[in-house]
Amino acid sequence: MLETFVMPAGPKSVVYATLARHAEALVEGVNDKIANAANLSAMLYHMLPDISWSGFYFLKHKRLIVGPFQGKPACVTVAVGQGVCGQAATMRKSLIVGDVASFPGHIYCDPAARSEIVIPLVKGDKLLGVLDLDAPVTERFDEDDRRGLEQIAAIWLRSFKR
Repeated sequence: MLETFVMPAGPKSVVYATLARHAEALVEGVNDKIANAANLSAMLYHMLPDISWSGFYFLKHKRLIVGPFQGKPACVTVAVGQGVCGQAATMRKSLIVGDVASFPGHIYCDPAARSEIVIPLVKGDKLLGVLDLDAPVTERFDEDDRRGLEQIAAIWLRSFKR
């Protein structure tokens, strides 16, 4: 259970290594992408500081559809190519936005969000969706977060057979 996990103090690399171990434990033996996305989004939301939203969007009919998340209600659909999530999906590249007000075409699902990171979820050559985290402060996310969240995304991708 998540409440038994203890986060260490220290550099982000140590924090994300611990989160990766927790993520592996949460998905162990669970071959369900929705259940695993739900638990991983909750883990990230509750265990990372300064996070206002953590969740998954899944690609369906050329649109990103909200999946399991933690935080305020979210935009239900995002067109591929639009906003930070849609751009990350199109480019199949993680995006870090230090100040969402400066991102052309940013979609304001939560007006309190100030920074965002989006990790594309690609299995083989197929885009399945994105992992999205928002923060109520600018410049919340950096390359350490990108590497750590890409590792969490990879754990989710390995957790189910498709």
